[in-house]
Amino acid sequence: MTIHQTAIVDPGAELGENVQVGPFSIIEDGVTIGDGCRVGPHCVIKRGVVMGSENLLDAGVVLGSDPQDAKYHGEESFVRIGDRNLLREYVTIHRATGEGAETTVGDDNFLMAYAHLGHNVRIGSHIMIASFSGLAGHCAVEDRAIIGGQSGLHQYVTVGRMCMIGGHSKITRDIPPFITAQDNELRAINVIGLQRNGVSREDQRALREAFKTIYRSELNTTDAIAEIRSRAPLSPLVEEFVVFIERIDAGCKGRQGN
Repeated sequence: MTIHQTAIVDPGAELGENVQVGPFSIIEDGVTIGDGCRVGPHCVIKRGVVMGSENLLDAGVVLGSDPQDAKYHGEESFVRIGDRNLLREYVTIHRATGEGAETTVGDDNFLMAYAHLGHNVRIGSHIMIASFSGLAGHCAVEDRAIIGGQSGLHQYVTVGRMCMIGGHSKITRDIPPFITAQDNELRAINVIGLQRNGVSREDQRALREAFKTIYRSELNTTDAIAEIRSRAPLSPLVEEFVVFIERIDAGCKGRQGN
């Protein structure tokens, strides 16, 4: 373990093996940092942060600040981060609102400079969030999605698996999995993303047909889903796509998390 002489690490913090802490960083009581993590200069890791192994924090990262939420009244809450995440300069992740609640980050994610995760956000694994993008409270981003730079997600929005959100997007509704989107406009199936993740051409074709039936035909959503289900058996990816859309309709204002 290597701690720079100008860093401040509370004796109540738990640091694993081979952890490096850079100059002028502050680690508070009640923090757990796993093996092999590197904390760059001028980072602040506050109480309630639990971090796995081999995470890299670049300069100025701030984890575990109080949620920016009028409903928060000082209750104990957490930020839980998995393994092998790369958090670039000045990334901020806030603790959750609600006693014992968590803001969660999975494994192998890449958050670029100045990205922000608000309270109660949940992101999965293998996700890329480009610079200056912000996720409001209670958002969820599923595995292998990409959020373009300077994008903003409204509270309670869910972005589905393997989505690609274009830069400068304003997202106020859920974005189904396997889609490319700009703002709330659903453009097409994310063919490049599917190929990169090893999805077969047959499954790509089935997803493309499902997308056309729901978003490019004259059928309403209920009838379009019924039409797709009449083609049973559905591939697992098409089933995931359809179930996600059904959950949107069960939510509030196009957001299943609401």
